[in-house]
Amino acid sequence: MTNILIVARKEIQEGLRNRWVLATTLLLAALALTLSFLGSAPTGNVGVNRLDVVIVSLSSLTIFLIPLIALLISHDAIVGEAERGTMLLLLSYPLGRSEVMLGKFLGHVSILAFATLFGYGASALGLALTSTGIDIESWESFASMVASSVLLGAVFIAIGYLVSTQASERSTAGGIAIGIWLFFVLIYDMALLGALVAGQGQALPSGLLDLLLVANPTDAYRLLNLSSGGASALSGMGGIVGHTRLSTPVLVGALGLWTVLPLAVANFIFARREV
Repeated sequence: MTNILIVARKEIQEGLRNRWVLATTLLLAALALTLSFLGSAPTGNVGVNRLDVVIVSLSSLTIFLIPLIALLISHDAIVGEAERGTMLLLLSYPLGRSEVMLGKFLGHVSILAFATLFGYGASALGLALTSTGIDIESWESFASMVASSVLLGAVFIAIGYLVSTQASERSTAGGIAIGIWLFFVLIYDMALLGALVAGQGQALPSGLLDLLLVANPTDAYRLLNLSSGGASALSGMGGIVGHTRLSTPVLVGALGLWTVLPLAVANFIFARREV
């Protein structure tokens, strides 16, 4: 465990010196603040809880931005160090390959968690200082959204590690990572919507719908955060809830499984890869 923490600390220290990580953190904070104050402006007319509008807005931002950031910081974690020759140096120390993998993963998740907490925390602080009448349930939903955003980031970091262990060059890993982001964030839902339209309004069996939703981690995240409370009415996800049996523990478990399986496969490949 000590070796894992040492590798994680190394990744965090390198991340703190990386201007790209700083820029990402500031970008998240800027976008979160913008969505908080501009996106919630109409609530004075329609009488909607301001924080619920922010949750919907930030969840949509998370689905597009967090997976992209996670893949960009993880796609070269293995192949990049192998190309630079630093992986050989790292493995010359008394470290197991599993410890290197887990340490790097923990470090990257910590970096992403810091960026997410700082960015969305700035939004929460701004709302707390300028808004009144926000109930405890909405704040709990906001905290759940932030925690699940970090979990979604961990999913795509694990997927990025799987790409990094299989690619032979950094450029190849980067191209595959962008393709994965496009598939899960854009293409998958477009294909699913096209299939539903082609079905001419015929309802899918609930079991098949559940499987299709958890087969995409971004859909599981969306359903987890936008299918209950005030966010459900604002996001239009309430209709899906009536046709699915996916509960909050199941959705959290699906995201956890999406994290563990790619990381385990990546660790298996890395243990047998020549560097």
